[in-house]
Amino acid sequence: MSEKKKNTLKITQVKSTIKATSRQKATIQALGLGRPNQSVERTNDPRVLGQISKVNHLIKVEKLG
Repeated sequence: MSEKKKNTLKITQVKSTIKATSRQKATIQALGLGRPNQSVERTNDPRVLGQISKVNHLIKVEKLG
């Protein structure tokens, strides 16, 4: 497995942003998400981990590799 894939997170939105605060909606957009069951792959770095911690009740995170 490549080093790049090993340091990657798969982030899936599991809940809608209806009734979420505007900051949480902006964080979901910054992660590249927008609707339930949509997934993106992001590198495992402190910036992304901070975003994940702010909206962890709306998403599911899996480590790839």
